[in-house]
Amino acid sequence: MTENGMAKAKVSIIRCPDYSDQSVLAAVRGAVDLLGGINAFIKRGDRVLLKPNLLVAKAPEKAVTTHPAVVKAFIQLVRDAGGIPMVGDSPSIGSLVKVASKAGVYDVAREMDCRLVDFGDAVEVRGAHQGIFTKAEVARAVMDSDLLINLPKLKTHGMTTMTLSVKNIFGCIPGTKKIQWHLRAGVNRHYFAQMLVELYGIIRPGLNVVDAVVGMEGEGPNAGNPRKIGLIFAGSDGIAVDSTICQAMGLSPRDVLTNRIGSDLELGVSQLKDIEIVGEELDEVQVRGFSLPRSMEPQWGLPGPFRWLLRNWLTAKPYVRRDLCKLCEICVKGCPPGALAKVNERIDVDYSKCIRCFCCSEFCPEQAIDVRKGWPLRLFGKSS
Repeated sequence: MTENGMAKAKVSIIRCPDYSDQSVLAAVRGAVDLLGGINAFIKRGDRVLLKPNLLVAKAPEKAVTTHPAVVKAFIQLVRDAGGIPMVGDSPSIGSLVKVASKAGVYDVAREMDCRLVDFGDAVEVRGAHQGIFTKAEVARAVMDSDLLINLPKLKTHGMTTMTLSVKNIFGCIPGTKKIQWHLRAGVNRHYFAQMLVELYGIIRPGLNVVDAVVGMEGEGPNAGNPRKIGLIFAGSDGIAVDSTICQAMGLSPRDVLTNRIGSDLELGVSQLKDIEIVGEELDEVQVRGFSLPRSMEPQWGLPGPFRWLLRNWLTAKPYVRRDLCKLCEICVKGCPPGALAKVNERIDVDYSKCIRCFCCSEFCPEQAIDVRKGWPLRLFGKSS
């Protein structure tokens, strides 16, 4: 029990050595069984929406998207409980079919005779909590389902440090509507993190299961490096799941803004004393030397106007590697504030417009947009 008499949030950790169907099915079933079993979440006849991370069209071995073996295992678990599984997401770039095909999820859905659900149609939803962002336009398929099972990939992220259970819910916002969120937040990472947490509070997935068999470190969520971790994490409290993962990766959970804000808004718990870990011991699954994004930078408590004036000096920023750039202009079309443009057969960044959302790095299919550290991190900081 927690100090206020509430039951602790339960998070399960199960080892999974590889992505063979047998290993993954055993691991995800074991993780869910430690939480009470799949029937504790699904009633017969429930329409269950599986929400993987299908960011962009990348092959499974790139560790950008949720592995198809994890999606396949959950389709099986949902059917075992008598539920009706569906798979859906709203990729940043490209159609759902295109991205799911490259990620291997389309073939799994076809093999398992499971419907792929497009998130194009939106409905306005209001949350019951008090906050700065109490309503959102969410994919209708999300709200029409009886249960949402959140299937994120363990990855780093240039703007949020880690992209786990809470951040994966951002994919429930259809297509270009995500741009409005980035524009509203601007360079304020705290504000963006609070919007993500409040969106999580509006949608509240019933179960969060994180694919950490092979995660991504470094310049995630698209341009980082795959890292073998060999774990599956699961829990109904997404903030508790994310906080447990941070502990395993050597991070303080409250250094990740979505964990801190979510706990402060009482949408989940972030402190280890309030979490009951079952399965593997946390001390036994520590990942040493996990590399974080270079875009993490100190703000040193500077007031907003000073951060704005000094941001090119203090903050990390995207820059285009001309040796890799193919001039496809996907970054230009996807940049929320319109800070990128093709000029004289090269892509230029207008840093006076750039809000440091690093969407350009997410979108780039060639990994040609890197992150250049701000001066304080180049002098004092570490990227791992």
